[in-house]
Formats: sequence, structure tokens, C-alpha cells
Amino acid sequence: MRKFVLCMCMMIVVASSCNKDDVITIDFDDKYYRAATQTSASECSAVLEYMPAPGQFIGDKKTGGFTGEELTASAANEYAAARLDEQKFVSLGGFGGYMVVAFDHSIDNSEGYDIAVAGNAFEGSSEPAVVWVMQDKNGDGKANDGWYELKGSEFESDKTLRNYSVTYYRPKKDCSAVHWSDNLGGEGTIDYLAAYHSQPSYYPAWITSDSYTLSGSCLEARNYDTSGNGTHWVQPSYGWGYADNYSAVDWVDKVGDRDVKANLLDIANAIGDDGESVELKYIDFVKIQTAVNAKSGWLGELSAEVLGVYDYNLIIAK
Repeated sequence: MRKFVLCMCMMIVVASSCNKDDVITIDFDDKYYRAATQTSASECSAVLEYMPAPGQFIGDKKTGGFTGEELTASAANEYAAARLDEQKFVSLGGFGGYMVVAFDHSIDNSEGYDIAVAGNAFEGSSEPAVVWVMQDKNGDGKANDGWYELKGSEFESDKTLRNYSVTYYRPKKDCSAVHWSDNLGGEGTIDYLAAYHSQPSYYPAWITSDSYTLSGSCLEARNYDTSGNGTHWVQPSYGWGYADNYSAVDWVDKVGDRDVKANLLDIANAIGDDGESVELKYIDFVKIQTAVNAKSGWLGELSAEVLGVYDYNLIIAK
């Protein structure tokens, strides 16, 4: 993964770009706008934060690729960055788990799709994640300027919960479930699946507190058991606008000449805290966050996986 470049590009051109449904003006003399160059990478250049919810792949050395040395936040970020470099999945765990990535340039809000997020969904197995974007408004290279959700097909649904929070509690003994409670009075568990994942705990090792809370938008769970005896679970897809979602609208089998499967997303779908559309000229950071709080029997919790995050504009320009 290329080193994250924080140099600022001085620009003298002013231009505009039209999206399908609205007009976006891009001010190329913006103080902290970082224009892409011939050497800019389409893939993300750094993982700034990896904060998964508990899940069966968290801490897993065999399939999840953990070493057991991920005992600090920086070590966890390095783990996630190395996995993305190798196009191997990074699990976000149960509801609310997320990863924040940066790029070596600003991503323009241009015509059509702007961002591609690679996942491992397939027909009957979608574990959707909401995607958020942010501008580096203060130019410090940190994701601290306010997130904007990219609305998807479930945004208008009365079953979608905004500002939903889940608190996860460290298990008191090894090889046991992780208990959780939410801000609506609900509670449940991330089950320990000893037959498939035998690490001592699914609670992230680098989180030193005995509990932590994750918040975001939560979609209605659609998973169900077709067998009647718990042996065949189906996790249907959602319409559009989510990562790790086998959508008929924005799921593609290739991203440019890259043999990766991904969802495509449009910065023009950004919304503010009030749910109203926000006109962003460009963005600098992307957050992907598991958006369903559910589990499917022996398959375990629904947990979005990410294999790569790309500036789609650069890919289709080649």
C-alpha cells in the first residue's frame, strides 16, 4: 500500500462537473483539495482506523489472518492495511464495526459512480455495509471533519434505524459469547462458534476497555432459514447503495481490469445528519460500516467484509 501523501496541490483552474441527477461544481482552487496525478493510486493508501465489532473472524489466525500481535490500535490498522494490499478480506464484525481509509489524492464527485468497495458477497449471501464519506476540511490528514452517509435503497424505509447504537461487553471467560445491548432496550449475543473459529475471544484484543459502543444506521435484517431446522440460511441482497451486497444494480464482477467483485457508490448520494442531501465537491476519506444486527445460526453474525476500496474515477479514466 502506498504511503499516504499529505502534500497540498496548488491549483489555478476552476471547473464544473454534472452528475446525472444534479449539478456539482468542483472548485479546483479549494485550499485543501488534492488533485490526482499520473502517479496517484486508485486504491486506498492507508487504513486510518480499524474498529470492528466482535465477530467470528476477529482474532482468527487461520482464516482471518491475525497473528496474535494486534494488541494496539496501530497494529490493528497495519493488519487491515496489509490484508487489503493482498486483496484478502478484512472482517468488520457485527453491527457497527467499521474501517476508515484514506487516499493519496481527493476523490472527485464526478458523473456517475465515484467509489468502488470490493467485498465477498454472492447470491444468497449479502452482509451489507453503509458507506460514509468525509472531506479533509481542515487539511490535517485526519478523519475528524464530520461524516456524510451515502444513502442507499433502504434510506426511506421506516424499518431503517438511524443513530442506532450497540454496546459490546468483554466476555468474562474465554471461548464464550460476546453479549451486547442496544439503545432501544434490546440485547443479544455474538455467538462463539467453536466448530469453526477457536480463538479465545471474538472481542478485539486491542480494545482495553471492558465494553465499547458503536453507532450508525441499521438496516432491517432479511436473513432467514429455508430448511426449517437451521441448516440452510439465506441472506438476501438489498436494492443498492451498500458494500458487500450482491445488488442487481451496483454489483460488478470486475473493476476496470481488476478481477475483483465490488459495489459502486456515488458521492452525489451524500446526506447530512438531518437526512437532507449534501453537495460535496470531493471527498478524502471513506468509512465502511456493518449495517445489520443479526445472526444466521451456524453461519454466525452478519459481518461485512472488505477486500479493497478504490477511486472508481481513476479506474474508468484509464
